[in-house]
Amino acid sequence: MAPQMQNEPGKSGPLDRSPKVPPHNDEAEQATLGALLLDDDAIAKVSEYLKPADFYSNANRRVYSAILKLKDDQGRKADIITVTEELRKAQELDLSGGPAYVASLTNVVPSSANVDYYAKIVQDCSLRRSLIRVAGEINAKSFDESMESRLILEESQQKIFDLTTDRSTLGFREAKEIILDTINALEKLFHNKNAYTGVPTGFEELDTMTSGFQPAELIIIGARPSVGKTALALTMAANMSISNKVRKIPTAFFTLEMSDMALMQRLISGEANIDSRKIKSGILLPSDFHSLMTAAGAISEAPLYIVDMPNMKLLDLRAQARRLRAQQKVEIIFIDYLGLISSDNYNQPRFEQVAEISRSLKSLARELNIPIIALSQVRRDAEGKRPNLADIRDSGSIEQDADVVMFLHRERESDKKVSDKGNSEKANTELIIAKQRNGPVGTIEIQFLPQFTKFAPFTRAHQ
Repeated sequence: MAPQMQNEPGKSGPLDRSPKVPPHNDEAEQATLGALLLDDDAIAKVSEYLKPADFYSNANRRVYSAILKLKDDQGRKADIITVTEELRKAQELDLSGGPAYVASLTNVVPSSANVDYYAKIVQDCSLRRSLIRVAGEINAKSFDESMESRLILEESQQKIFDLTTDRSTLGFREAKEIILDTINALEKLFHNKNAYTGVPTGFEELDTMTSGFQPAELIIIGARPSVGKTALALTMAANMSISNKVRKIPTAFFTLEMSDMALMQRLISGEANIDSRKIKSGILLPSDFHSLMTAAGAISEAPLYIVDMPNMKLLDLRAQARRLRAQQKVEIIFIDYLGLISSDNYNQPRFEQVAEISRSLKSLARELNIPIIALSQVRRDAEGKRPNLADIRDSGSIEQDADVVMFLHRERESDKKVSDKGNSEKANTELIIAKQRNGPVGTIEIQFLPQFTKFAPFTRAHQ
């Protein structure tokens, strides 16, 4: 009988009705296990990313689990004898192919030199099987007309993102695994005592109180209109992505209120120290163009990503945030502002919609493991007084979900005096840390520079 011709990869013949076998590589799985049995030290390298569920063969999965069990059990050496005994104790030896199969694994490879290469093949096949599974779920849901298409899209993006983050197939972590990560993080801090644990804002007093904006936290900045919420957020974003001397931090800025061009005018004004009124009117001196071009060059090289989408829906915001995190590696996200995010449940009362948005932003911060800063209005009756947590507008759930809540407060008389003095003065503003889940609360003084529409740290030299 003539051998049957195989189709090219990715193509099927017109009469090909044979079921497709999920992607797997028996040789790579056996080579990985054989290398681990030959070299006990190779386990630490491979176990960081290779999980038992990545093995297609049930027998190989059980052998790998036994190897990990031995390593976790007071660092016992994993070899043919100990692994066979471990499988026998677990009553899984026959299910693992028996003693002869375990012993044969070391004959597949001459050494452990290429264990990382073999393990990556196993992991790649596992990822492909996961993609096939997710694609099947997407396909099934796409035919379900009872489900909203945008919801299917958002769920699909989340599942794909979960695959790209290489998470464990288990939904929990043991305490001993968490404590090791914690000790390693503390050890890094010990050797680098001057570094903040989070993303520094460029305001030293604030960074001292918070140690920078922390990963997975939701931070709310609240104020009455025209006090400077957008200016403060944009100043922080510029400090992180443009002015940071240590490292330019990839930053995303979602602007739901202002256009991206208007936001960029503010940014250029602040970076070039050119009066914002000159930029808006176009009345610039020849000397201004040098500063403007220098600022434009710095901004163009910055890892700053601006998303301009008025009436942005919550689904779209989450999808865009995941894309920026995965593709551009952004480490912090600003949202201006929370009240303009459109909920997908239009029929709910507004306070329930805001509660859903708040919970979703907190969940997103944890999912992406980066800080998310959302601006929020405070109630009208807070005008003229120092705002507090009860003044957050629309929903009390914002206060509950947020890890940090801070308010901007400035007397309106202060604005009037600055205006009377020619718009070149600095208006003192209070930055009130009203809630910090993992740190102190208090008040910091900062200065508003109205001509540049930005904030600066408080300095008594100018008083």
